[in-house]
Amino acid sequence: MKRVLVTGAAGYVGSHTCKALARSGFEPIGLDNLERAGVRELSWGPLEVVDIADFKGVTRVLEKYRPAAVVHFAAYAYVGESVSNPLDYYRNNLCGSIALLDALRAARVGNFVFSSSCATYGIPQIVPIDEDHPQKPVNPYGSSKLMVEQVLRDFELAYGTRSVSLRYFNAAGADPEGEIGECHDPETHAIPLAIRTAQGEQETFEIFGTDYPTPDGTAIRDYVHVMDLARAHVRALEHLLDGGSSAAFNLGTGVGHSVREVVTAVEAVTGRCVKTSSAPRRDGDPPVLIANPERANKVLKWTAEIAGLTDIVRTAVEWHRKWRLTRAVPGEG
Repeated sequence: MKRVLVTGAAGYVGSHTCKALARSGFEPIGLDNLERAGVRELSWGPLEVVDIADFKGVTRVLEKYRPAAVVHFAAYAYVGESVSNPLDYYRNNLCGSIALLDALRAARVGNFVFSSSCATYGIPQIVPIDEDHPQKPVNPYGSSKLMVEQVLRDFELAYGTRSVSLRYFNAAGADPEGEIGECHDPETHAIPLAIRTAQGEQETFEIFGTDYPTPDGTAIRDYVHVMDLARAHVRALEHLLDGGSSAAFNLGTGVGHSVREVVTAVEAVTGRCVKTSSAPRRDGDPPVLIANPERANKVLKWTAEIAGLTDIVRTAVEWHRKWRLTRAVPGEG
């Protein structure tokens, strides 16, 4: 069984990917400083509490487990926070990734799957967005991800490190088996916020921008199920271990849904009203973000399996209902 180091393993996409790796015959070795994590232990492998910027700590973990590859999630991921506090984002997302890559280079671990983002594209010029679209991020979060992609290209030229950068769109939903789900603090994602409103945990669901040039005036996003994202990371890992070349891939369904459509889907699944309120647009929010996932379909043989918005929402609602019943959040991320 091949071991894979998973940084940010206690987070939302990281924890789901650990489960997918274990189901695919790998042993995930979790690494997380638990600063912003939801889970405190992993059901699919060990969890080492180490910061990616800790060269000695990461080296100790690498020597202990000798992984064949790394899947790198560990990062700050709030766009608004990145604008107000860019220093932390460049220090953690960029400098932390460089420190991690330095330790991997010294340990001769040369296969690297990177959790990147569609935020590297900035305001789209063409929709749907393919991988050749210009990368012009409009916030420090997107810039930090793009910088790591550039570092990876340079590391391949200098040290032979091969990598896959996965630029995914709006991660959503929860493990259909109910073991893990999404619950950030603070929560900023539309689907869990709409669910909380339907469940009476907050008074209204705030819609940022109702005057976009879209059919219903609200922003349109490509929502991709978190377990589909997890499977894509497994496919990317297998691609590298099979000798595949470095590449970048968009991960999405290729279909966009508006914020109002999210509200309608949550109401349909929960059977409850989601009271909404309107707020101004947020700076840097484009009207439409939709992926062109053809390259991932062709090269990684990956496609989204839980692609319908209602199906995605249903998995999130079922997990949130379980959370409310137990008053404990198993495997939040």
